[in-house]
Amino acid sequence: MTHAQTLADSIEDLLPQTQCTKCGYAGCRPYAEAIAHGSANYNQCPPGGLEGIQRLAALLHQPVIPLNPVNGVERPRPLAIIDENICIGCTLCIQACPVDAIIGAPKQMHTVMAALCTGCDLCVAPCPVDCITMQPITGATTGWRAWSQEAAATARTRYQFRRARKAREQAPREARISARQATAQLASPTAAQTANPSADPAAQKRAIIQAALERARQKKETAKNS
Repeated sequence: MTHAQTLADSIEDLLPQTQCTKCGYAGCRPYAEAIAHGSANYNQCPPGGLEGIQRLAALLHQPVIPLNPVNGVERPRPLAIIDENICIGCTLCIQACPVDAIIGAPKQMHTVMAALCTGCDLCVAPCPVDCITMQPITGATTGWRAWSQEAAATARTRYQFRRARKAREQAPREARISARQATAQLASPTAAQTANPSADPAAQKRAIIQAALERARQKKETAKNS
């Protein structure tokens, strides 16, 4: 394990795991890796606020610096609230939630599980009827003081579980796409087939399909290990 990998693990442990992407990265882990590799600063996490910066500064042996306003402001922890009278059950908020804190079915009213919501805001923008609002629930308490290490651990586990589930769901789709591409290749003779017209078409088909399935397997493994 490299120093950067070890450092990224330590940095990730200090992040609030809201997976809000306000830091400019796709989640807490990518942000941790960027800090470890020197491509991101340690003051880009609004949910962690000043205390989060202090934690990272101590780990990195760096001075405490202000939160970068480009990434947002430290604020009380919000909770996503869905207006049941407006919700049309489009499921777009469910797809956007990084920790599966929203439940519901297509064309049915959706509900936010308050204990699991990280206040990331990611469900707000996709809603086509603007039925989601973010309401502060911690008064004047902000940053890590409005959160907890236990809540962060729960959010992290749910985020990882969701990523693994989506990777499993994606694998069959990738296999079908690869199979369709293989069929298309068979419909159009390759240079090798043109040069060797006596080649066994059945063997060529089996080879192409096998290659497609192997690509799908490799993508699944990559997603699982990411």
